[in-house]
Amino acid sequence: MSTNPGEKDLTFGSVTVPASDLEWRFSRSSGPGGQHVNTSATRVTLSVDLMSCGGLGQTRRERALERLSGRLSGAVLSVSAQDHRSQARNRESALERMAELLAEATAPPPRARRRSKPSRAARRRRVDDKRRRGELKRTRSRPTGE
Repeated sequence: MSTNPGEKDLTFGSVTVPASDLEWRFSRSSGPGGQHVNTSATRVTLSVDLMSCGGLGQTRRERALERLSGRLSGAVLSVSAQDHRSQARNRESALERMAELLAEATAPPPRARRRSKPSRAARRRRVDDKRRRGELKRTRSRPTGE
């Protein structure tokens, strides 16, 4: 577990999480890769404690805790990356994933739909169409016996 002093802050939308709040862990990656995989710590796990994160305001923090509740361990959000063979590229990938997750989780809810009703002309057209359709169907019926 370490905090890298040279790391940049995590920015998503208008919010910036300080690098000091990010926790990096490195481990051996799984999968093919030969001897390189067995000796290199290329898998990256990036964690951030949402409760003590200085970049989130109270509203965004509550939103994130609610929306990410299934992914959290306590109040800690973790993202792993092991797609690439280099640790540097996996770091970038983990930062991007974390930024996407936090951006989605802290986004404001969509505006509520304003209910509207059909205009008077639209209601009139609908009734006229129904009347015409009814007349058309009546003309198809057999004539009454006179």
